[in-house]
Amino acid sequence: MKFTGNAGFTHGQSDKIGVLITNLGTPQAPTKAALKPYLKEFLSDPRVVEVPRLIWWFILNGVILNIRPKRSAEAYASVWSEQGSPLMVHTKAQAEALAKRCATEFGDNVVVEFAMRYGEPSVSGTIDRMLSQGVRKLLVLPLYPQYSASTVASTFDAVAHDFVKRRWLPDFRFVSHYHDRPDYIQAVADKIQQHWQHYGRADKLILSYHGVPKRYLDSGDPYHCECHKTSRLIAEALGLDKSEYMTTFQSRFGREEWLKPYTDETLKGLPAEGVKSVQVVCPGFSADCLETIEEIGEENRDYFMEAGGERYEYIPALNSEPEHINMLFGLIKENLHGWQVSDNNAQREQLAKEMGSKQ
Repeated sequence: MKFTGNAGFTHGQSDKIGVLITNLGTPQAPTKAALKPYLKEFLSDPRVVEVPRLIWWFILNGVILNIRPKRSAEAYASVWSEQGSPLMVHTKAQAEALAKRCATEFGDNVVVEFAMRYGEPSVSGTIDRMLSQGVRKLLVLPLYPQYSASTVASTFDAVAHDFVKRRWLPDFRFVSHYHDRPDYIQAVADKIQQHWQHYGRADKLILSYHGVPKRYLDSGDPYHCECHKTSRLIAEALGLDKSEYMTTFQSRFGREEWLKPYTDETLKGLPAEGVKSVQVVCPGFSADCLETIEEIGEENRDYFMEAGGERYEYIPALNSEPEHINMLFGLIKENLHGWQVSDNNAQREQLAKEMGSKQ
């Protein structure tokens, strides 16, 4: 095996610290042609779909990739803007805001970039670009507050897969979750409070998280527990009792049982129970995307209103709002603790001169 070196590397190069934030990913365009390779990469990940590979290959390539790209393209088209997909726009804005905060705090010694687990900019390509800038210490922060093997561990897999091909590895740190950080909880609670100040409160607050198959929970994945803890802490910060909020799970796929209660079925049933107004927030999403804007903001609104609901509001994600950036910067700063730019840069420069003089 031939190991990859760092492009443009010189022995006198100054060391830098790198911060890589990541999110799930997005197709390049809201078209069937762009959705097919994106969905293939996403759904081929064994962390996402834990089904025997041979069986899943036939299902994925024989059925799903011949049907789902067109449907998904139509959904993406409904949320696409001139700048691109919402997830790309918000993640880029988050990275830019964090880069400014890091520059103010640390000068030019910290490089901040973002990558997508699926699609572009890729994890591997972004790491390559960071290492070529002299990054010798790398912090990776997946923007998933709650840990799940299907998201956070998959991101680690992508980083590890890149590392096994490299000649020189950076010092490495990885944030696996931040579901119960006080400043994260407060940021979400404040977002809800701001919405209440403008629009008033509804009969019930729904905290909806992306779903995963129930067997992942049965196998030891902590995601379900961390989602419920996040909900409980947000409710406590808002002063809500158990009758005033619910935790639900959205975006299920396939026929097997997923984490319950399901968001869509819950919303269809609430009007019959006398709940005529709801507000929905998604504390598992650091940025608005297809699943929040189209699925929660539009599709599930229709379910609720058609069932007899009278008022439905989606409360947007934290995105790149100042309080969210402050929270993420605090998380980054804590995880950079003890890391300083190496003092051996001068020694390297001298070594480089010596090596040059011998040639």
